[in-house]
Amino acid sequence: MSRLPAGVLREAQIDTSAIADNVRQLRRLIGVEVIAVVKADGYGHGALRAARAALEGGASRLGVADIAEGVALRRAGITAPILAWLHAPGASFVEAAALGITLGVSSMAQLLAAAEAASADRPTIVHLKLETGLGRNGVAPDDWKTVLAEAARFERLGKIVVEGLFSHLSNTSPEDDLVAVAEFEEGVAAAVALGLTPALLHIAATQAALSMPQARFNCVRLGIGIYGLSPFDDRGPEAFGLRPAMTLRGAVAAVRRVPAGHGVSYNYTYRAPETTSLALVPLGYADGVPRAASGRASVAIGGRRYKIAGRIAMDQFVVDVGDDPVQVGDEVVLFGDAARGVPTARDWAEASDTINYEIVTRIGPRVPRVQVSS
Repeated sequence: MSRLPAGVLREAQIDTSAIADNVRQLRRLIGVEVIAVVKADGYGHGALRAARAALEGGASRLGVADIAEGVALRRAGITAPILAWLHAPGASFVEAAALGITLGVSSMAQLLAAAEAASADRPTIVHLKLETGLGRNGVAPDDWKTVLAEAARFERLGKIVVEGLFSHLSNTSPEDDLVAVAEFEEGVAAAVALGLTPALLHIAATQAALSMPQARFNCVRLGIGIYGLSPFDDRGPEAFGLRPAMTLRGAVAAVRRVPAGHGVSYNYTYRAPETTSLALVPLGYADGVPRAASGRASVAIGGRRYKIAGRIAMDQFVVDVGDDPVQVGDEVVLFGDAARGVPTARDWAEASDTINYEIVTRIGPRVPRVQVSS
């Protein structure tokens, strides 16, 4: 029976070699330049370790949501190009420009702020985002020509360099995404007609990058796939030669023998059907374990699966292990690589009516991340 180190209640093991290998595999499958997305603390895996592993695997650039995430990577020693695309109203771009962080620009106001952030010898690098149907940020089609023309003027003045154009797909259906791709192509044509020559064009994230060659252009933004998880409902990561990088595990904190009918956890939504043993696992919704998975998700102990018994609490939950010889200190794997015979992030997502992206991203700071390499 595997055990955690003495004194450890819970941990998330992060296999950085898996991240690097996943990037290599995705590059082989897709064949264009890769922006590795490490926003939200690297989808819960740790932004810095994920960034380093992705770059080792062949990503040429990194993507983050906001400037603070990019600044943190720069200050940690990351020198690769970083793109940040979600900005607070009225945000200053001066620090980002000084650190060489590329700015995603979604409005005329942001374009003006990017130009203002330039210095005499350093234009601000920007990627202009075009709205193509997702209904989020991005320059609206009615404003494309005005913003693109102003961007071209600023570029001639040496204030900015329009390095790229990008957008985002909804993944609603292939038909919907092809409409968005066609709109994006119209935006690219408008930019070129106004004198812009963007080197990078990107609209696809992992799902479209794998399933829609028309959306690849010359660059893709890969998020969930580099962490070894699949964006598809009908295909797991193994279908693409990917392996999950995160294993969430804890140590059995207590084992209690109880009689038939004994209630378990809040509201007694589970009662022991017969005399049995209950194992206490020290992770809960404060750690990002979804309460919605109560009574539905399973864990692995000693190579066997056990369903959660009763409510998941803030710090702990219980599993009914019957008469099996489970002991205090035994390893409990909540999710990891299916090849090891343990539940997956997708299993937990299905048990809590969400997606695997949320399962890994929501794991909280109380869970130590331990870097491993397979």
